[in-house]
Amino acid sequence: MFDYQTISWQNGKVLLLDQQQLPNELVALAISDYRGIVKSIQELKVRGAPAIGLAAAYGVVLSVWNVDESDRAGFIEKANQAIEEIKKTRPTAKNMFWALEQMRRVLSKNLSLPLRDIKQALLREAQRLQQDDIDRCRRIGANGAELLPNRANVLTHCNAGALATGGYGTALGVLRTARERGKKVCVYACETRPLLQGARLTTFELLEDGFDVTLITDSMAAFVMAEAKVNAVIVGADRIVANGDVANKIGTYGLAVLAQYHKIPFYVAAPLSTFDPDTPVGDQIPLEERDGDEVRRCGGQLVAPEDVAVYNPAFDVTPHQLITALVTEKGVLYPPFSKSILEKIKS
Repeated sequence: MFDYQTISWQNGKVLLLDQQQLPNELVALAISDYRGIVKSIQELKVRGAPAIGLAAAYGVVLSVWNVDESDRAGFIEKANQAIEEIKKTRPTAKNMFWALEQMRRVLSKNLSLPLRDIKQALLREAQRLQQDDIDRCRRIGANGAELLPNRANVLTHCNAGALATGGYGTALGVLRTARERGKKVCVYACETRPLLQGARLTTFELLEDGFDVTLITDSMAAFVMAEAKVNAVIVGADRIVANGDVANKIGTYGLAVLAQYHKIPFYVAAPLSTFDPDTPVGDQIPLEERDGDEVRRCGGQLVAPEDVAVYNPAFDVTPHQLITALVTEKGVLYPPFSKSILEKIKS
């Protein structure tokens, strides 16, 4: 069983598994200042929408953990400053903004308490969010496992597993649950250029769990589908808007187009904390664009002319018309998504 913890709290510090070092080294970062969380999110040492949300929550705790307990004004200022700085790290994943609002709510609710009690309330909330994420992912796994055939050949993209969440996974959580229920699951993992999250992280997780997993380059996906080696595609999500459009790692949109052409179901697994019902359509999702050197270089080595122009969006938007179903902790949502999403959000 994959038992590496992505994030944890220990003696006034946040321990993060540095995902930039995987699969070569297991490096735990001990972070005692919220600015270390900011840097870790920006540099993808922690990544995956739910995991970023948890890191953000713990970052709020760190911002006040060592504040003088007689300085109430400074305490509140530090917490609010941390929330605003963390918000600016990465724009696309909804879970981070959702988690920060949960932390702000707890702060506001407990303002009349002694500061030491507010610190403990914030820590309890961050830990609750982490356990809540694991519970949600297990329910997502249970709901999604029902969609897979007894012999499932599944293609996935990027990493939507334990490393991207509180500890179980969304898309990979579905695969874990399906296998626990006796289904035979074989996985094709796209490498996920330019940062190779599929190659470095997904295959690492799945091999640790004893899965039958095959790594393919992103450009092989169409041919693998055409060879009838895939009977389902399942991915995670960074934001799902009111009409069901999905922002996820760059390359997801192309896989959805290919899946529709080859008549393969395309599933998106995500907790309701990923949903953004206030944004009507995917065109309005803020999509992060990252440094061109991520494309010019691979493993630190220059693989393109140093002065070539690069377009490097980290995410794309998959139109809802290409999605077979959205798998959530409250059930599987089918089209029309604008109706089914609203019903689940309100339930």
